[in-house]
Amino acid sequence: MCTALLAVASVGRAQVASIPLLARARSADRVVVGRAASTAPVWQVNEHGDRLIVSIVRVAIEETLKGPAATTIDVEIEGGTIDGLTLHVSDQAPFSPGERGVLYLRGTPRGTFVPHLRGESVLKVDASNRVEGTALTVADIRREMAAANVR
Repeated sequence: MCTALLAVASVGRAQVASIPLLARARSADRVVVGRAASTAPVWQVNEHGDRLIVSIVRVAIEETLKGPAATTIDVEIEGGTIDGLTLHVSDQAPFSPGERGVLYLRGTPRGTFVPHLRGESVLKVDASNRVEGTALTVADIRREMAAANVR
C-alpha cells in the first residue's frame, strides 16, 4: 500500500505531486480531513511586503490524522475575490464551500493555518472518498499514516 502514497496525485488542476504524501504528513503541523464550510476573502501583506487577497477558509473537521483534535480550523489560502478584483494563484486551487479534502497544514503566528506545501497540501476528495483524479482513498492515507506512526 505504500506505493499508493507514492503514486501521482492530482492536486486541483491535475498537477503532478512532487513530494510523497508521507513526507508531507511528517513535515506538516496538522493533517485533517474536512469540508470547507465558508470562505471570507481579506487583504493581507505577506512576508515580502506584497499585498494579496487571501481567502480564510473555515474548515469543519471530520477527522484529525495528525495534530490536536478540533471541530473547525481556519486555513488561509492565497487567492479570492474582493470588490470585483480577483487574484488567481497558479499553484493554489481554491477550496470552496462544500468541497472536501485532506489538508496538510502549517501553523501561522496569527493562530491560523496555511497549506504546508502550498498547492500540494490540499487534496480534494470526491463523494466516494477518493482523492480527485486518483485511485487513492482517504482510508489509504489513514492506513499509511498509522503504519508509519505519523501523529
